[in-house]
Amino acid sequence: MFQLDLRSHLSIYEQVIDNIKELIVCGAIEADSKLPSVRDLSKVLAVNPNTVQKSFKELERQGFIYTVAGKGTFVCKRDEKEVDQESIDRVTGLIEQNVRELYFIGVSRNEVEEILMGIAKNSFKTGGGKK
Repeated sequence: MFQLDLRSHLSIYEQVIDNIKELIVCGAIEADSKLPSVRDLSKVLAVNPNTVQKSFKELERQGFIYTVAGKGTFVCKRDEKEVDQESIDRVTGLIEQNVRELYFIGVSRNEVEEILMGIAKNSFKTGGGKK
C-alpha cells in the first residue's frame, strides 16, 4: 500500500492521512472500495492501532471515507464528498507559501502561473479534481 518515513517532519498520523488521500485522489483506491481494518493496517505499517484509528477519523471528518457499522470503512465517491472549508484554507495557505518560495528563488510570475496550470492539468488527468 504505502510506506512511512520515520525521518519525515510529518507525524505518522499525518503520513497515513496523506498516503490514503493520495491513493484515493490518483484512483488507486476506487470509490466504495473497502479499506483494510484499523487492526490490519496497523499491523502492516507496524504502528499503534490508535494512530490508524485517529487517521481514519480525520479522513472521515474530511469526507474522504465513511464507515458502515459492522462492515468496515469505505472510500467516498468524489461527487458526494462535501467541501471542507478548513481543508481548502489549509491547502491554499500551503500553495501561497510555496508560490512565495518560487518567487524568492527567482521564478517569474509567468513561470509560476505555468507551473500551477501544469500541476492542475496533471491532477485532473489522474482524477485529482472535479472536472
